[in-house]
Amino acid sequence: MTVRVVAVLVPLMVACGGQRADSGAMSVQQPLTGTDWRVDGVTVGGTTQHAPAAAHLRIDEDGRAAGNLGCNQFSARVTVHGDRITFGDIRSTRMACDPRRMDFERTLARTLTTGTLTARSADGKLTLTDGDGDRVHLSHRAPE
Repeated sequence: MTVRVVAVLVPLMVACGGQRADSGAMSVQQPLTGTDWRVDGVTVGGTTQHAPAAAHLRIDEDGRAAGNLGCNQFSARVTVHGDRITFGDIRSTRMACDPRRMDFERTLARTLTTGTLTARSADGKLTLTDGDGDRVHLSHRAPE
């Protein structure tokens, strides 16, 4: 069964007066789909790897994600329900890059596809967190 996503909004917690976003701040909506996101890094097991400059992704309203894992272009089906997002199998090109970029993209691909991710957004930043607490850190990317 194919799920089509028409329009999806992710809760955006706006911090007020230096408070943490989860301390009773007002909730507003920011679109998750149709936005270009730069991948800033991935935190796995408490260790953060910073992303290569090429790493980015976009999730379209039609349930497709595409971008660059740090070296290779990728695409995947994606399902979004509120603040929950699930990536299907990732298809990517198979170029070889330096070992650091290759390690980063394997980590990013694995984190994106471990299961359902929870999306949290604030101040132009997006964090996708898996069930183990591993996180993908993204920020709004201006269109080129």
